[in-house]
Amino acid sequence: MSDFTQNTLTENQIADIRLAAAQMTDSRRRAFMAEMSIKYCSGKPRLTEKIFGFARNAVATGLGEKRTGIKCLGLQSCCCGNKLWEEKHPEIAEYLYRIAETHCQQDPTFESSLAFTRLTAKAALQALRDAGFPEDDLPSPSSMAEILNRSGYRLRKVLKAKPLKKIKETDQIFENLKKKTR
Repeated sequence: MSDFTQNTLTENQIADIRLAAAQMTDSRRRAFMAEMSIKYCSGKPRLTEKIFGFARNAVATGLGEKRTGIKCLGLQSCCCGNKLWEEKHPEIAEYLYRIAETHCQQDPTFESSLAFTRLTAKAALQALRDAGFPEDDLPSPSSMAEILNRSGYRLRKVLKAKPLKKIKETDQIFENLKKKTR
């Protein structure tokens, strides 16, 4: 450690700064590291690495972001991961939504805007097969259920009507009706 930092920071304070940096991500973390580098290490990435254990490349990037005001973005968010099935096969997805729309019903209580459908994942897949879409482009039944859920169609049975609950006086009412009809 340099004489400057050794006199101003204790081991507990350094541990607290490391912990604070570990709780942040991306540009916020680099900005924090750059601030600590400027404050305690005269803006030197190597010294910051030695004292705090931060990656000097990240500190240098943070210092550059602070100097220019431009945030560096990684390619992870735009290049990683698998695309959704709907994005890979938009024409099949559009046909699926039309099928699901013909089978959907509004929640009978009108408390939510969700559309309930009686269409099962297997039935949806069969309808797509019948329409002539290639088998390799169709997802599995469990994926089909997720696709329909993502697009706002909940695969649940729709209750048409619930019977009224039996109350205490129900038996007495029926007994009185029996007596009256005799």
